[in-house]
Amino acid sequence: MKKNIISENEEISARSDEELVKLTLQNPDYYRVLVERYEEKLLRYIMRISASTREDGEDILQDVFVSAYKNLNGFDPDLKFSSWIYRITHNKVISHYRKTTARPKTVTYEGDNDLLNILEGDGDLKGDLEKKHTAEEVMDILSEMDERYREVLVLKFIEDKNYREISDILEKPMGTVATLISRAKKQFREKLEERSQTIIDK
Repeated sequence: MKKNIISENEEISARSDEELVKLTLQNPDYYRVLVERYEEKLLRYIMRISASTREDGEDILQDVFVSAYKNLNGFDPDLKFSSWIYRITHNKVISHYRKTTARPKTVTYEGDNDLLNILEGDGDLKGDLEKKHTAEEVMDILSEMDERYREVLVLKFIEDKNYREISDILEKPMGTVATLISRAKKQFREKLEERSQTIIDK
């Protein structure tokens, strides 16, 4: 007989993702806990890296959770669950926009009021942000960046992923990740400078 997870909320909320995966394989009801834990994080991630509307983002997110559930038996215990589901999300975003001809051009900054504080926390970028650009301006800059660079900046500075996690999500060696982040910072600084110069010239 299946357990009623509603009556176990406090205990379940303290379980790790990996423990919840094991519980879900025994009782699918537990999957709802993982969905609730990740749905807002992943939706914001989708919108940040893809410039999708919230509606499109929710469609992609639903596809992510369906795919993750179907492949839960194949979950690699050597990976963090968070890295695994972010990897699925990354791949679903790519797959979704390969099928569409009209991709949005502007990255959303919904819910990113702390974006500047996060970026300013990085020594390499802090000096470039001293003019206190708004979160909207920074997201506009991210919109103009190469997609691969935008995504690593989002993963590193907004999603707070370390190099190993980014490596697992993107399925790239850590050395490659380090190079991508370095180049992404350079491109970000260049575009920030261009924007600042445009304001000065007006």
